[in-house]
Amino acid sequence: MDQAFEEVRAALHSVWNRRWLALAVAWGVCVVGWLVVALIPNSYESNARIFVELDDVLSEQLQIAGEGKQELVKVRQTLASAVNLEKVIRATRLGEDIRTQPEMQAAITKLTENIKVESTQDNLFEISATIGKGDLSDAANAQLAQQVTQKMIDIFREENVAGARGEVADTIVFLDEQLEERKQELEAAEQRRMAFEAENPELIGGTATVSTRLTNLRTEMRGVDADLAAAQSALAAISGQLASTPRTMIVPGQSGGARGALADARSQLAGMRARGLTDTHPDVQSQQRQIALLERQAASEGDGNYGSPNPAYTSLVSIRAERQANLQALQARKAALQSDITAMMAAQASEPAVAAEANRISRDYEVLKTKYDELLKNREEMRLRGDVQTERSALQFQVIDPPTLPSAPASPNRPLLLIGVLFAGLAAGAGTAFAMGRLRAGFNTAESLERALDLPVVGTISRSMTAARKTRERLRMKQFAGGIAALCGLCVVLLAIEFIQVGTIA
Repeated sequence: MDQAFEEVRAALHSVWNRRWLALAVAWGVCVVGWLVVALIPNSYESNARIFVELDDVLSEQLQIAGEGKQELVKVRQTLASAVNLEKVIRATRLGEDIRTQPEMQAAITKLTENIKVESTQDNLFEISATIGKGDLSDAANAQLAQQVTQKMIDIFREENVAGARGEVADTIVFLDEQLEERKQELEAAEQRRMAFEAENPELIGGTATVSTRLTNLRTEMRGVDADLAAAQSALAAISGQLASTPRTMIVPGQSGGARGALADARSQLAGMRARGLTDTHPDVQSQQRQIALLERQAASEGDGNYGSPNPAYTSLVSIRAERQANLQALQARKAALQSDITAMMAAQASEPAVAAEANRISRDYEVLKTKYDELLKNREEMRLRGDVQTERSALQFQVIDPPTLPSAPASPNRPLLLIGVLFAGLAAGAGTAFAMGRLRAGFNTAESLERALDLPVVGTISRSMTAARKTRERLRMKQFAGGIAALCGLCVVLLAIEFIQVGTIA
């Protein structure tokens, strides 16, 4: 520790002995450094904040709410593109001295480093531009920074409003062209389909449609068969009732005689047949012989006894006639369906090439029709979207803070640089003095001499000065302090000038 302290004291002594060299080097470094700092042009930063509105009730109703966010992301990614920055350069003083394309590329590269587009919140954006041209005054640089920021806002507006509407208009024009082409193709397909159907009416719609129709006919045939069976059953039932119902009724008070017995015998015979007894059954044969006997007796009686017409019998005859007509209609419908089914099956089996052509024509027509309907729907949706963006854009924004006119430079931090140059000059002077002391062969203390020679030092001789020399040393000390004070004072003056200039540029 003592050795380190001795080294520090020796270094300070070496610098102090060469303090005038250190002061000269410090002055030289400070003057050159302050001159370099003075030549650095001031850069001025202009800022603006934009609030972007993404929510739109009408757009959400039309299911295009995501358009605003997509457009916002696209604009944020391309706002600082080379194309947009070239627009900014040509619209401001940045492009006054640019004549060639390499110069424009260099200007774009430099401007890219000086422009920032940041999202501070979900829908709040900050645009900043920093400008510092050495051939312009501070006031001109501040105004140019404001102009560049304003131009960036204008590009933002164009990209979101005019650009989006232009894209919608171009899309509608493209869809109209596609619709016209699809319309012509669809009309040609319709003509081919109509011509084929005129020649082959049984294959209208292709084999898929024919198969569907054949299936429908068979389903209908099954229904007709069921209805026909029900109609036959109903006719048999009404016939049985009619057979068991007498045509006439015996008037009360008149003699029944053979005619009454004959009516009863016939009723019994009808009941037997209704039970399913055939003519070979003994009971039926016996009843038939009795009826024949009664018929001869009734014929011999003459017109002495007779009955009135039976209303029930007349009603049953009408019902039977109706059911017979229904049965005949169902049979005719079944014959027609069977004929249609046979014709379709024969057409499919005999003309496979024609059936394949019917399939192809029908398929092509359906594909073109589906595509045409889809394009028509897209065109109407795009047109409605364009109307919405014209009347009320899904992406609306508001300039919260307009581009500011900076009153103080954003860079460089000249006061800090001036003070830094001062300390750098003092450090350079002290370092130079210390280096010169190390280059000269000498020892500042007795201890360093002992360590170097490895011999004991008997003693040291103190420095003695006369009165005149002391006076001269005090004068030189004052001059050295004056030099240091002048250097610091010059730094203070430069700082004051800088603050005065900064306060007067606006």
